[in-house]
Amino acid sequence: MKKNLLVMMLVFLLAILAACAPDRAEETTPDDAGEDGTEEVTEEAKPEKLVIWEDIDKSKDWLPAAIASFEEEHGIEVEFKELNMADKIRDQLRLDGPSGSAPDVVTLPHDQIGQVVIEGLIQEITVDETVLETYSESSVTAQMYDGKLYGLPKATETPVLIYNKELMEEAPKTMDELYAFSKDFTKGDNYGFLALWDNFYFAHGAIAGMGGYVFNEAAEGLDRDDIGLNNEGAVEGAAYIQQWYQEGLFPKGIIGESGGAAMDGLFNEGKVAAVMNGPWAFQGMRDAGIDIGIVPMPTLPNGEPVKTFMGVKGWHVTEFTKNPYWATKLIEHLSNDENSKARFVAVSEIPANVALVDDPIIADNEGAKAVAVQSQYAVPMPNIPEMAEVWGPMATALQTLATGKAQPQEALDEAVKSITTNIETNHPDK
Repeated sequence: MKKNLLVMMLVFLLAILAACAPDRAEETTPDDAGEDGTEEVTEEAKPEKLVIWEDIDKSKDWLPAAIASFEEEHGIEVEFKELNMADKIRDQLRLDGPSGSAPDVVTLPHDQIGQVVIEGLIQEITVDETVLETYSESSVTAQMYDGKLYGLPKATETPVLIYNKELMEEAPKTMDELYAFSKDFTKGDNYGFLALWDNFYFAHGAIAGMGGYVFNEAAEGLDRDDIGLNNEGAVEGAAYIQQWYQEGLFPKGIIGESGGAAMDGLFNEGKVAAVMNGPWAFQGMRDAGIDIGIVPMPTLPNGEPVKTFMGVKGWHVTEFTKNPYWATKLIEHLSNDENSKARFVAVSEIPANVALVDDPIIADNEGAKAVAVQSQYAVPMPNIPEMAEVWGPMATALQTLATGKAQPQEALDEAVKSITTNIETNHPDK
């Protein structure tokens, strides 16, 4: 009797515990999950709609089609709005985020990532390794901050060598060849090669190619306290830059804020054989009637490539979306090979997709091919907020070199001193 009573009490107790246990939410699987169950399981229900903010005048002839294929595959409505990417998207997100009217996906230049992450405007994303393998390593690095991924790349740009085919029959393979050509060609108002090397955006190519760097790469991202702009390689690169000015191969008129317009004017007048410039300059040169050739930058005297700065535009999931899983799926879709190729055809911005480098649509386009190849040697502009403290001191240093008012080591030491002081003053919480 005692045994039976004990068993009955245990059964009764278990029944009570089962009745009191909390209900478990049923896990849902995306509709596009594979039969083998390898697709990521998510508890996020499908939203009725996702919203994209794209750059102004960059959606025509490709984005509606990309949206339509996403809607057909996933059954989610997508709408888009165009805003100026350089400043309007970030500024508007600051306003619309707290008010609850922010989009799910935005496009941004990669050098804004650090600041918008700190402000809590975009969120870290998780994608499969096979997705990341779609893009060049440097373009993926540009989408990272503090070792975390915050977007997927959609387009890259970096300076290349542009030459006038009437003045230069064949593009040089090395900077030594270009230097020798310039020594012979530069007379009066005619110049063999020009570059805005008093501007750190362009000068970085020679400085980094010789061994300098802005912030060293650490395990968790860029180390703001490890600045390599006055090391031995940087000084060597600065001395190489100064040489072109000292020998009169660059005119004094291309120094300073008006330098870019002056250089463009000389080239478009047919007085310059070759320039270092970016893809934004191609059409203006053609409109001026110049038959241009476009190639990657020639190698430096040390045999290394010119390590130009690279800008990467990306797709990002906002911190305010209620559907981060599906927003991430959307940016994967927008930046896949098919849609990236369509975007290039529509807006002529060079994609970061490695498979497209050899695609005829890129390979047969001289400018796109040159930018794509040069991007393999390029360095993404640092995207940490401390980079804002670099531009001014480096511009001052480079202009003193160009005008012969300082020697390389002295100028760069002073620049790094200013950069360090500005970082400690304006970014004390790091």
